Amino acid sequence: MSCSLLDVSRSGYYEWISRPPSARDEENLLLLKHIKQIHADARGSYGSPRGHAELTLGLGLPVNEKRVARLMCQAGIRGLYIRRRRGCTVRNPDDDPAADLVNQQFQVTAPNRLWLTDITEHPTAEGKLYCAAVMDAFSRRIIGWSIAPHIRTPSNHSR
Repeated sequence: MSCSLLDVSRSGYYEWISRPPSARDEENLLLLKHIKQIHADARGSYGSPRGHAELTLGLGLPVNEKRVARLMCQAGIRGLYIRRRRGCTVRNPDDDPAADLVNQQFQVTAPNRLWLTDITEHPTAEGKLYCAAVMDAFSRRIIGWSIAPHIRTPSNHSR
């Protein structure tokens, strides 16, 4: 019934069903095996660009990135996508902004005249960590730092 519906001869169907896999299909199976291993080694984070790089640069297999992407898509393998949120400052629109005491002049002639600071958010398995560092603009050395799981200032802080 299927053969007549698809306009295929019975002998052609049985010949097709018993045909061994092509060389391309066998290559795809081998590539997929490598892709699954690379994906597992990367704890599920690698998508097709990094998987392709590992195959070509790491294993020396000449393969096109689109082929890697197609095989990953067919196998349901996806890389981990984490949207990066920018900024952690919550501004109060009622407050007046702080005065710019430096006026964008970062050239200093002596130590301890100008300090610069930055706070960096680091995501970890246990949660976020914040690292605050203070740098002397003259020596370009870190003169103080602090790490905490929050971004709040201590309650005994005074201006």
